[in-house]
Amino acid sequence: MSTYDKGLALRKQVLGAAHVERSLKAAEDDAFTRDLQRLVTEFGWGEIWGRPGLTLRERSLLNLALLTALNRPHELRTHVRGALNNGVTAAEMREVFLHTIAYCGFPAAIDSFRVAKEVLDEAKKPA
Repeated sequence: MSTYDKGLALRKQVLGAAHVERSLKAAEDDAFTRDLQRLVTEFGWGEIWGRPGLTLRERSLLNLALLTALNRPHELRTHVRGALNNGVTAAEMREVFLHTIAYCGFPAAIDSFRVAKEVLDEAKKPA
């Protein structure tokens, strides 16, 4: 299996096939973002997420903290959904965001709480 195929399988497993397929489809005919999607899938997911040593769940917890530190709410929204898919509970997310207060400050943690709450509330609604 190629690194790209490994990454694609992991990306779909964590983020959901519909989300990944939308992202790839949008870049299919777009020379500006096509290489980005290939690199995200091959390197980010195939090489990094596909490494041994940490579980997908542990990687999700790390991402929540890192995306809070970087103040990246759009990516955080995506990775809160992924964390849920990887078995991270709302209580564990809360602890991650509370922990970030000491290192990232209140504004970053408050924004992450806000984004995560929206995603958690959406996840509770019937489809």
